Amino acid sequence: MDLGLNGRTVMVTGASGGIGREIARGYAAEGAHVVLTYNGSRDDAEAVAKEIGERSLVAPYKLGDPGSAATLVATALEWTGRIDVLVNNAVRWGGRPPGPGSTFEDIADAEWTEVLRRNTEGAVRLTRLVAPLMRERHFGRLVHISSSIAVDGMSGGEYYGAAKAALHGFSRSVAFSLGRDGDILSNVVLPGFTRTARNEAMAKAVGHLYSERAPIGRLLEAAEVANAVVYLGSAANTGITGQVISVTGGA
Repeated sequence: MDLGLNGRTVMVTGASGGIGREIARGYAAEGAHVVLTYNGSRDDAEAVAKEIGERSLVAPYKLGDPGSAATLVATALEWTGRIDVLVNNAVRWGGRPPGPGSTFEDIADAEWTEVLRRNTEGAVRLTRLVAPLMRERHFGRLVHISSSIAVDGMSGGEYYGAAKAALHGFSRSVAFSLGRDGDILSNVVLPGFTRTARNEAMAKAVGHLYSERAPIGRLLEAAEVANAVVYLGSAANTGITGQVISVTGGA
């Protein structure tokens, strides 16, 4: 199947590792130009870019920083003159109870508000910046990466789950707004616990708790989640918008 991504420009935030790295690889395999953003590890992002080749651009991006978002978009436009697909994948972890016996209300205000602000505002701000570009071309794809914590819940994930759930409501309304101005679609991909190169130790320790609940009897690999993201962000997707797509192996 031709996904219609050849020559298009795709921006993937948080592309230096985990699911983000596989998303970047997936789009590159379809002939897209890929902007890979990183926060802390430029070396990891450069390693992914080296695999992709000349159709990649590495750029810093600090989630939730207005100036960083504007600079990122300007950098991408200077490179190819267009942004066809935005994948909001970068996250800001945190907001967990500080120790045994602690509760979510024990977390300092500065910590939990930062988790909410960065994870929500980061995706919203970048979407606002690229929306006019997509309207101008009458084409665009937005894919926001959420988490099963947003719907299943998890002790210690109160604030992260709240931030991710906010993306569901935002994406749904954006789908109506942008869909009236062209072939512009907005969706959320909701992964469950997924095996990545970064969480191998955790997967070995607790992965069975998730795989036992899944109809397929195993954890998904990051590349499997990326496959769904690439399709939803492609021209081959012509009718899926405003949806939250679970990619969890059925768990």
